[in-house]
Amino acid sequence: MKTLTFWGKRRSKTPKSYSSSPPRKSKPQPRKSPTTGLFNIKIKPIAKWNPRTRQIVDYSLIFFTVLLCLMLLPNRLPGMELLGIGPNWLLIWVVVWSVKRNAWQGAVAGIILGFLQDAMTYTEPTHALSLGLVGFLTGLMQKQRFIQEDFISIALIVFAMSAFGEAIFASQLVMAGDRNPTDIWAYYQRVALASAILSSLWAPVVYYPLNRWWQKLKLAEQN
Repeated sequence: MKTLTFWGKRRSKTPKSYSSSPPRKSKPQPRKSPTTGLFNIKIKPIAKWNPRTRQIVDYSLIFFTVLLCLMLLPNRLPGMELLGIGPNWLLIWVVVWSVKRNAWQGAVAGIILGFLQDAMTYTEPTHALSLGLVGFLTGLMQKQRFIQEDFISIALIVFAMSAFGEAIFASQLVMAGDRNPTDIWAYYQRVALASAILSSLWAPVVYYPLNRWWQKLKLAEQN
């Protein structure tokens, strides 16, 4: 009995191997702001831009989109070809431009882009006449209340204007008188249908970014 009592006292005097102090709490680390990243760059709203800066960006966007359409015009990428015909990218651009502007601005844009297309292909017959008429008629359509500026309306306008533009181009070939009119119309019926289908399907690709930019630019100029 004494032995057990002695052993208990001796054991109570031995230091404990475990620390009785409570565990230290780790300091909360400050949260990083999402804008402190390496590639996060703050861009001022367009309304706070200098008017000259807005104008330069607008002209640059117009130039590069026209240049891109010119580069895509002779190419046949996967999904951009039907019966050997590709989308008429310049006609799409003219429609997208003209639907936001008046008839004369659309006609001038169509004539300029038509001459650019002539420089890449042939000058006779000219593409300036067909694209100029497309821009003029599209500029007139914007005043009609039944036309809404959405993807479906733009696709329908591009479809109709593509068929109209091919008809004007074929008419120039017929009036030249050096080819059989029956063969010309038979060929351009297939060309007009294929071009109209593809151009209407790819029209939102050009319409969406340009329309979004011009809407923001218009709001910035009004403020």
